[in-house]
Amino acid sequence: MGSTGTVLRELRGAQKTAKGVSLYSRYVNRPAGRVFAAGAYRMGLTPNQVTLISAAFTFTAIASVALVRPSPGLAVAVYAGLAIGFALDSADGQLARLTGRGGPDGEWLDHVVDCAKMILVHTAVLISFRRFLTLPGEVWLLLPLGFLFTAVLTFCAGLLREQLGKAAPRPAADAAAPVSRLRAVALLPADYGVFCPVFLLLGDPTAFRIGYAALALVHALFLVVFLAKWFRELRALRTAD
Repeated sequence: MGSTGTVLRELRGAQKTAKGVSLYSRYVNRPAGRVFAAGAYRMGLTPNQVTLISAAFTFTAIASVALVRPSPGLAVAVYAGLAIGFALDSADGQLARLTGRGGPDGEWLDHVVDCAKMILVHTAVLISFRRFLTLPGEVWLLLPLGFLFTAVLTFCAGLLREQLGKAAPRPAADAAAPVSRLRAVALLPADYGVFCPVFLLLGDPTAFRIGYAALALVHALFLVVFLAKWFRELRALRTAD
């Protein structure tokens, strides 16, 4: 078993392409995941075990949102749990590529955890709104439901686009296209890593509601853009046949 430095160098060479990845994932989450992956490798953990550890951090943080009265201390703890869980979510894939121990079971488990995370985080916000916050009106309870709808539809539609797109090879020109920094910046608002910091506002109910609502609006706009883009891409595959 090599040193941690050696493992980190090997992990850098086993990264996914940066195409279609936001700046946060490229420069924050993946490097953090790389450190966790190196530690997991040194400890002899499997990728699936890392996935479960990621789920433990994420779901503990989400449960705290629903069960504990908002405060500045809770805000920091929730953000830390979500951010660490997200970094570990990157680490499991990196560890799988490093060790060659990835497989359909690991990919399935990873997607199940991601889907559960999306459903539960907005459900927890809804519960927190109802239990702990004095809302200007009950219409605010629809906000987490709308955000939940947007998140799940984006996840499912994107996953279907990926699976259906495997039926046709990616054009060589597209595969060789350079990574766009402008695109990486534009994708920041849709990145889960950028969503997590909104929970740092939990100690101020008004600021949290406004920040959460702003992100919900941005994600809804991204959903419209993504759906149109994915539909055009899949229709182009049919035309190419």
